[in-house]
Amino acid sequence: MVVALARGARGRCPACGQRPLFQGYLRVTPECVQCGAPLGLARADDAPPYFTILLLGHILVPLMILAERDWHPPVWLETAIVLPLAVVLCLLLLRPIKGATVGAMLTLGMLKSGADE
Repeated sequence: MVVALARGARGRCPACGQRPLFQGYLRVTPECVQCGAPLGLARADDAPPYFTILLLGHILVPLMILAERDWHPPVWLETAIVLPLAVVLCLLLLRPIKGATVGAMLTLGMLKSGADE
């Protein structure tokens, strides 16, 4: 499980680690050309954004509380720093978190077949 999470977070096929997991920024490859793993059947849906927001909230909120307690910055300055930082961190973390989620789903057998639709 840990190996699949790490491979997915690096953007590689969680099953073999040889081929790319993504066909763009967040689009998952339908099938690994190396090992044939059905990557496109792992429908992560809303889990990666949820995990990204959860992680960023636990990083940014304590930093904002510490900054407010120690430096008392004006609201406009704190907003001007935190909002772009949150957007950049979201964009940087979303892809590895989605890859790890797909890796976990593949390992746990949480795949959506065509008959489930």
